Amino acid sequence: MSLHKFASDWQTCTVRDGSELAYRLISGTGKARYALVHSLAMGGDFWNLVVPYLQKSGEVLVYDCRGHGKSSKPPGPYTGALFADDLKDLLDHIGWPSAIIAGASMGGCVSLAFASAYPRATAGLGLIDTTCWYGADAPAQWEDRAQKALTNGLAVLVDFQKTRWVSDQFRTEHADIVDAAIKVFMANDVAAYAEACRFLGRFDGRSALASLTMPTTILVGEEDYAAPIAMAEYMHKHIPHSEFMIISGARHLTPLECPQLIANKLIELAAKAW
Repeated sequence: MSLHKFASDWQTCTVRDGSELAYRLISGTGKARYALVHSLAMGGDFWNLVVPYLQKSGEVLVYDCRGHGKSSKPPGPYTGALFADDLKDLLDHIGWPSAIIAGASMGGCVSLAFASAYPRATAGLGLIDTTCWYGADAPAQWEDRAQKALTNGLAVLVDFQKTRWVSDQFRTEHADIVDAAIKVFMANDVAAYAEACRFLGRFDGRSALASLTMPTTILVGEEDYAAPIAMAEYMHKHIPHSEFMIISGARHLTPLECPQLIANKLIELAAKAW
């Protein structure tokens, strides 16, 4: 990830169950407001490459989800409702009545949960490299990943992860970005990582899709094996008036692989909201 330094420093917000969320509020020149939710085992800095492009249209909020980064790591279970309440408390804390809520991978699941629970606070919804449901076998599959980490440590998952995160060409040409992501991944608390895996295994947001009437943009990499195109197409089919784009040649973490494109699509989404 970029070493770009922003003027804002990390701050903390105490949410309703007493947990603390670490966040940064980054100034911008427009009227839009973006709240960005990172992927599994990453943190708010996951968005460092996207933020400079977004700043030309408004303020940007990034944060570490519970169980991640500098935020509290309470015992589980973690749920969509819990993650949604965390973000609502954070928005209330900074004084935002609404925002473009956009998330990648796990962050997309959190964004779906938030939009379902707090539609008036969701000016627009960005669903990036994500799904509303991983399938009937998901609980067992995600538990298997959690157990691998708990038993053998996160290092055993690195090779599996990095080949799914970005394309082979990007991994070769931008090894610094991949190495930085691996460093963040390896710094995770293993127990909290396992709880986040279990959240993804249980998550099922299908029943809420038809009620999501806010402007929605769905983006997926052409080579995304973690949340494949079919999962994105399902959301597009069931979310009214949503827009859908397949990103050529990209894999699962498109905010790392093509940050300017992601930012441009979020700016287009914000233009529909304000």
